[in-house]
This record gives sequence, C-alpha cells and structure tokens, in this order.
Amino acid sequence: MKLLLLADPGSPHTIKWATSLASLDIDVCIFGLTGFDESIYRDVEKISVFSMNFSRSSARRGVASKMKYLTALPALKKIIRKYKPDILHAHYATSYGLLGALVGFHPYIVSVWGSDVFSFPRKSFMHEWLFKYNLRNADTILSTSHAMASETKKYTEKDVIVTPFGIDLDLFKPLSVKAPFNKNDIVIGTVKALEREYGIEHLIRAFAIVRRKHSQLPLKLLIVGGGSLENRLKKLVEGLHIDNDTIFTGKVPFSEVPKYHNMLSISVSVSESESFGVAVLEASACEKPVVVSRVGGLPEVVDDGVTGFIVPLRDPERTAGAIEKLILNEELRMSMGKSGRRFVQQNYQWGKSVKQMIDIYRSLLS
Repeated sequence: MKLLLLADPGSPHTIKWATSLASLDIDVCIFGLTGFDESIYRDVEKISVFSMNFSRSSARRGVASKMKYLTALPALKKIIRKYKPDILHAHYATSYGLLGALVGFHPYIVSVWGSDVFSFPRKSFMHEWLFKYNLRNADTILSTSHAMASETKKYTEKDVIVTPFGIDLDLFKPLSVKAPFNKNDIVIGTVKALEREYGIEHLIRAFAIVRRKHSQLPLKLLIVGGGSLENRLKKLVEGLHIDNDTIFTGKVPFSEVPKYHNMLSISVSVSESESFGVAVLEASACEKPVVVSRVGGLPEVVDDGVTGFIVPLRDPERTAGAIEKLILNEELRMSMGKSGRRFVQQNYQWGKSVKQMIDIYRSLLS
C-alpha cells in the first residue's frame, strides 16, 4: 500500500501516524506546507517527505492568506504523478483538505483535527462554504472524538467515523524520573501549549486558590510547554505571588513528554477548546489522576470520579475544589491513577488505533 499524507510533517501526531504505518510495511509520503526538522525522518525507512516550507505565521491567518496554499497545487500534482499513491489522506480539513479536494485524487480521506471544524466554518459564510466543499469531495471523513464528529455532521450528510488517537503504553507509563522537586512535594501541572484555548490561566488561578488555603502543604505548579502566552502567564504567576512555587519549562521535545508527565502528582487540562484530549490520556497512562474541563472531547477521555474529575468551563474555584480533593487524599490520587491506566488500556491503545486506520484504508481499496 502506498499512502500520501497531506499533513504538517513537524506535528507529533503526523510523526506518530507516519512512523507507525511505515513500520507495518506501508509506503508513506508526506506532503507538507510548513517547514520541519528533517532529522525526524532521516533514519526512518518507507517514509519520504516533501514540504513547501511556508511560514507558520501564514498558516494561522485567514482565508485570503491561505490562498497562497493554492500555489502548492502544481507541486502536489507532480508528487502524485511521481509517487502514484493508492490513497490520499488529508490531516486537517481546511488548508490540507482544500488541497486534497482541488487535486481531484480518489480515494480521498479527510481527518478533522479541531479548529478546522470548531472554529474555521464559524468565521463567515465563505469559511463555511469552503469547509463544506472540502468535506463534499472526501470519500471518507474521520474524527478523533465523538464531540468533533457531532460538530462535523452539522456540515455534511456523510458518515463521520471516529478514529481515536491512541496512546503508546510502552512509552507512556509510570517511570521513576529525576525532577526539580523534593520527594514529598505535591506537583500540580499540565503539559500543553501556552495558548488561549488551553486555559492555562484557569489552572494558575486554581493553583493559587489551593496554595493560599493549604499553605502548610508542599504544593508546586509545573507548566510544561511553550507558546505565545508564556510571558503573560509568568506575569500572572508573579502577580498571584506563587512564582516561588512555579516552574515553566518552555517547549520540550516530544521524546521528553513522558518524563514530565511522571513528574506530576495531578494533571490538569482545563481547556477552553479541545477536540480530543491526547495529553490527558498520556497522563492517565502514566497513572496520574486528571482534572479536565467539560468541553469538546475532554469528557470522553475521563471516567468522572474514577480516573479523575470533570469541572465546569472557565471555573478556577471548582477546579481548585477538584485539586483539593486530590491533594488531601493520597490514596485517592493513587487509585485514580491506576484506574486511568486501565481506562487507556481498555479504550485507547495505540495499536488498536493503527489497526482501525489500516482497516479503513483497505476497505477503500477493496
């Protein structure tokens, strides 16, 4: 099988899909729009990558600037003629989805990722029309969560197949790691990009509430990730007088993410928008209790009261309440963590996700 992926070659999700499929003897070609670290794929057999090297800043702008992407069509057509794929699969339904729709290759799959369905079509009539056009030209539409599938169904009459993004349980597991904390510290934190949609501000405010209420406890806040809000969030931490108890790591390599999950006692993801919840499942796989907001696909990846707690959106007080229950009860933290790993084992194993995707590919070729 020869697979042509239209996807960001630097995305951890693209890397994981491509390398896993290639390991199962599928020839994978990735056509990307933005630059990436070429060393990622240098030693991986059965993967070839072509990128237009457009700037990532243009990728975040509106429809007009995205028209620049149309200049990639001739290059994509050339790749298709040369590579002769069996299947074309676009990961992201707007930019990559538009390229896939315009190139006219079939069978053609579109995977919705998040902002492409929750945000893009709501911006204007033109955005909505473009999104519907891309879906209309797809033979199959995939979504990582039921919440995102339901949102996608507002714009198409086609079936939307849920293909959860599974977790590698050999990579994400309980580990003994070297950490910048004392043995008895209770570490609350998150592994997220520091952007508005991930609600890091609400976590910081919740931590400050708990810190003031339980000043006798060795509480620490660990914020793992980089992003445009980093300086603003650091100023918030200083203003709330919790800077002595807070560590910002900045952006970390994906290979180190399991290590940072294992530094946490409690993982908190109180996003304002979230299509699925991969980081939550990674934390659960590492046997960490989780606290998440009731938004998007997050409730799907938490068994409320068993693997963690689901709290209202943009509610630092209720988030602090959930954190408080966990910091005051070590046995509850341990039991929820172990239940979380079982939950991932039963529902979100990476091998099952890859098998499901290959079955979908084969069904289109039969």
